Amino acid sequence: MEQKLSSVAKTLTSSPIQQLSYLAERRNAVNLAEGFPDFPAPSYLKDAAISAIRSDFNQYRHVQAICDYLAYQLKQMHGLDVDPLTDIVVCCGQSEAFAAAMFAIINQGDEVILFDPSYETYETCIRLAGGVPVYVALDPPYWSLDPNKLAKSFTARTKAIVLNSPHNPTGKVFTKDELEIIAGVCRTWDILVVTDEVYEHITFDGERHTSVATFPGMQKRTIITSSLSKSFSVTGWRIGWAICPAYFASAIRNIHVKITDSAPAPFQEAALTALRSSPEYFDALRQDYKSKRDYLAQVLTKVGFQVSVMPKGSFFLFMELPRTCTLSDVDFVEELIKQAGVVAVPGCVFFHTNSSKLEDLSLTAISYHRRYIRFAFCKSEETLAAASQKLTELIDGSGGLKLF
Repeated sequence: MEQKLSSVAKTLTSSPIQQLSYLAERRNAVNLAEGFPDFPAPSYLKDAAISAIRSDFNQYRHVQAICDYLAYQLKQMHGLDVDPLTDIVVCCGQSEAFAAAMFAIINQGDEVILFDPSYETYETCIRLAGGVPVYVALDPPYWSLDPNKLAKSFTARTKAIVLNSPHNPTGKVFTKDELEIIAGVCRTWDILVVTDEVYEHITFDGERHTSVATFPGMQKRTIITSSLSKSFSVTGWRIGWAICPAYFASAIRNIHVKITDSAPAPFQEAALTALRSSPEYFDALRQDYKSKRDYLAQVLTKVGFQVSVMPKGSFFLFMELPRTCTLSDVDFVEELIKQAGVVAVPGCVFFHTNSSKLEDLSLTAISYHRRYIRFAFCKSEETLAAASQKLTELIDGSGGLKLF
């Protein structure tokens, strides 16, 4: 009966990142693969969720006050005015908000530009909506945006750009110059931007998140998606949102209602508590993650990884294998699990090629797709210390990992 599957469904496989997490659990390995915190969520949020359940907020529900707070925050952070009654949709996490946005704007054959490397979910949503993903490679080691590459990617079928900043997997925060380049081509070609801003509060070294929607002419053509998951360590609560002009928001809302009806009611109530968090909470969040970033980067550098540039946002280190290492990223991760009991993600999971434009890829470009490993540092001090101990035990006489 397999032939009854859709053409898209036949191409889908299990998430490699989730599979690595399952492997870590089976082998009792230290999991630095999947991007979820393994430490407790803030107590005041858990208390709010428990209170909501006990107060019988357990049925289909839309909490308008979430939209009110998000509109207020958007004004405070970015100076943007949105109508909380018409311009904001609460969804089951950023993932549903993004998928619903794709279903709302994409027609069969529309092209959507993504910056490579990129998170795996985007392509799947685009293809499910009937769209065609078109990848524009960011240039290592700083993952810079080349305006010429971006300009060459546009065709008459281009409908939108996907922008994830701060960026998974590299930790890049797109500069204001890069955002202006993106905004400029969107205005010129009259196309949309769908953003993923889930790491908006996790930035380092003086960086602050800027939404492309703040640039001239961009609010009317930007769909912002984000969530509670990363900023409040509640990835399983599935509370996210889309913020955009009313005509897009109405379509996204209708799709959301048809698919999931409502986000989890008690967690919507708890979201109100989260959104009221003080500025000091976010300052402490950034400082805590900076400490974790610096600690893990020091450990990985000590065992031989190359740190060309420290991430300015998100909670991932995208580390290059040393030149002395002859293993591919996949082989290295397999050996890391077997010999050290530490799980990370091979970088090839995040790299893509445009199958119709393979001639545009140099051998150098293809080779670096197999030279990076992603480590998640959104872990407890105990987990990071355990990873450090396991990695240190594999250091050979020359001061590098035996795997190198």
